[in-house]
Amino acid sequence: MVDMPPAAQDAATRVPAGRTGADGTGKGLSGYRVERDLLGGVTIPPGALWGVHTKRALDNFPISGTTIGSFSELVQGLVTVKQAAARANLALGYLDRTRAGAIDGACQRILENPAYREQFVVDAMQGGAGTSTNMNANEVIANVALGILGEKPGAYDVLHPNDHVNMAQSTNDVYPTALRLGLLLAVDPLLHALEGLHEALDEKARAFDAILKVGRTQLRDAVPMTLGQEFGAFRTSVAVEIRSIREHAAAFEQVNLGGTAIGTGLNTDPRYAATVMAELRALTGRPMTGSPDLIEATSDVGAFVLFSGALKRLALKLSKMSSDLRLLSSGPRTGLGEIVLPAVQAGSSIMPGKINPVIPEAVNQVAYLVAGHDLTITMCADGGQLQLNPFEPMIGYCLFTSIRTLRAAIETLTTRCIDGISADQARCRYLFDINIGIITALVPVLGYDTCSTLARRALAENRKVTDLIMEEGLLSPERLAALLRPDALTRPNVGRQTG
Repeated sequence: MVDMPPAAQDAATRVPAGRTGADGTGKGLSGYRVERDLLGGVTIPPGALWGVHTKRALDNFPISGTTIGSFSELVQGLVTVKQAAARANLALGYLDRTRAGAIDGACQRILENPAYREQFVVDAMQGGAGTSTNMNANEVIANVALGILGEKPGAYDVLHPNDHVNMAQSTNDVYPTALRLGLLLAVDPLLHALEGLHEALDEKARAFDAILKVGRTQLRDAVPMTLGQEFGAFRTSVAVEIRSIREHAAAFEQVNLGGTAIGTGLNTDPRYAATVMAELRALTGRPMTGSPDLIEATSDVGAFVLFSGALKRLALKLSKMSSDLRLLSSGPRTGLGEIVLPAVQAGSSIMPGKINPVIPEAVNQVAYLVAGHDLTITMCADGGQLQLNPFEPMIGYCLFTSIRTLRAAIETLTTRCIDGISADQARCRYLFDINIGIITALVPVLGYDTCSTLARRALAENRKVTDLIMEEGLLSPERLAALLRPDALTRPNVGRQTG
């Protein structure tokens, strides 16, 4: 093996670690090469497994600084589509065994070696409906395949990025299919993170089940509940979102692969669509199916809009939960202070000893980001025209970013906050005892007007409702105690007696 030239160390041209060429032999890396397209020739640096079309995109779209290689799931989706296409074209007799085997092997190498992602260098924000992304994939796969065949990068007379790697395909069916596959892959760890949060909330709900506290509506004292019920509601909310995300993601299992440019299947064998879908199912282990109307599916982004809405709903529920945690832990002396969040860092550069709810605050901000991405996706969906929506790259950028940040936020919320929450039982009991809201439980016995008078007096005189009832002789101590049993207050459907 030969040493890699210094120029190849650039992040945009680096080859996988431990390799010096497309096939590890160093061939083709001794200097620059020139590749040509309809606009003329461009110089490709040593070590680059991409080519002229990728270079054009690098020049044209220095937009976000986030490459498609940053989204590993998208790269995996792209490469898997190419692998399925190569196998289908071989099975149908359109691609010879040598080229098909090289493409198949190149795809497998890229899938198995994460370092190849550094070759997927075009910006995730791009014009052209994902054409630059597709071209980047075609060129990298072609040059890795050429290495397998013992050829130098750029020897496209032997194996061509468009004629062979992209055979029977268009960006317009490859990119949407790869995007859906990538999102299915990205959803799995998101669901895993949500399941971990659900488990943590379940543990707290059980641990806090017997702790009485004041419920609140509109930030005002309301009727009693238990702290366990409050955390149980959080748990239920997360369970609902797990089902929602899973159900909405299932729509990505239907794709438009085989439709090529606009859904008519131009340049494909009539058997190709069914054959490539069978290969895709075999490679992914997922029940992938072709859309019944490929023309409609090629222009439609409805599944992305619905899934983005599900992500937004999840994000806003997490934000509401985080805001509740901040309120419940407010203080420590002058707030609600019913729970104590784990201290993870100093809260102020000027106020010694101050601890802030920084983890829930971070989740709030992630939720706002996801909500903003949902609006962007809505506008991208609206911007499509006729047989194609050219804005799917931005849709993909927003969805992958939302999933990534949500997953990280959920994992952080679980391990750095929920797991370490404790209850201030004395504070909960104190607030419960002075709560005027318990008068609501006595309305069926004493009547609304009498209870209103008692509540008004208790507030004005800063006294407990129960003391006023005893003072007025409205109920016997035994009757009052029975009416205000904890289970009668917090679980009224479990046999509460009022007579």
